[in-house]
Amino acid sequence: MKSNKYLDFLLNPFESTQSRKVLNVNPTTTPNRVEAEVLNIQIQDFNVDKVEKITTQKIEDCFSFPKPERKCWINIDGINKVELEKCVQPLGIHPLILEDILNEGQRPKTEEIEGLICSVMNMLYFNEQKGEVETEKICMVLGKRLLVTIQEENSKDVFQATRERLNTNTSRARQYEIDFLLYALMDAIVDHYFVVMNKLADKILLLEMEVIKDPTKRTLIKINHLRNAIILIKRSVGPVPELIQGIIKSESDLIHERSEKYFRDVYDHARQANELLENHRDMIVNLHDLYMNNLNVRLNESMKIMTIVTCLLAPATVIGGIFGMNLEFGTWIKDRLGFWGVIGFMFLTFGLMLYYFRKKRWF
Repeated sequence: MKSNKYLDFLLNPFESTQSRKVLNVNPTTTPNRVEAEVLNIQIQDFNVDKVEKITTQKIEDCFSFPKPERKCWINIDGINKVELEKCVQPLGIHPLILEDILNEGQRPKTEEIEGLICSVMNMLYFNEQKGEVETEKICMVLGKRLLVTIQEENSKDVFQATRERLNTNTSRARQYEIDFLLYALMDAIVDHYFVVMNKLADKILLLEMEVIKDPTKRTLIKINHLRNAIILIKRSVGPVPELIQGIIKSESDLIHERSEKYFRDVYDHARQANELLENHRDMIVNLHDLYMNNLNVRLNESMKIMTIVTCLLAPATVIGGIFGMNLEFGTWIKDRLGFWGVIGFMFLTFGLMLYYFRKKRWF
């Protein structure tokens, strides 16, 4: 595995894993995803009075939910095509929705198919060790009294606070219809966008100080790295306002009137996230321009010093060339006094020119 990794680096020395995520966006290509061997499924069947929690690895255990007069949230961690195809008929999931779940690089969107509302979003995480932004696709399928969420990984998500609120008796998710739970999950995803972008802003500020103080060749690599991260975030965050607006304008019976104001609140947050991301993008562009300007200034300074040195040494070169000619009337240069006289004349010319340059403030 390591040998393949090094070979890939030698063949593509300037292409990072993050660049591949930015460039490989074709959802029609065959996915290279490794199928999950085991699905971790969390079922929360609830009403106003209580919450029943079930953890299982068998997709068949989901088919008996939701129970009468109750609402149910089924969260599936891991994607396995064979296992997910089993739940198409029992849970009423349309094959087109399953196709969106299985496709990699799927653009965030919301669509209504045969009485179900399917929303595809990307959760964002900031990997502190690698210094990279990571994404995870999540599909949310809303039905009558049933919400199914499917995640690519089971190691992380941003729904822990939502689970904790669901356990309290005063939770709106238990008192309202199931569409409120969909709002709560979307709100958690959008709020975490700000967490990731704030960490990115800290890196941009540190990089700005580096560009101003002592930029190096590695500084430009860092700038391009952050630029790729912003492009990756833009691809995930950009379509979200349109996605949520589609839910607000939906005439589906699954979206109730008292939940619309909450979706409008998420819509405002999503627009703010896009505006903040545009600010970050402008800062990266300005950092790149500042780096290039500093590079040009340093080059100009070097060229100025070299030019001044050349000008200062030019008279000495001319004087040495003249008195170095083998002429009869120049034989006095062979005397000791003549030699030191010529050397003194060179230094005098050098000093006068140096004084003149300093007086003109050329350096």
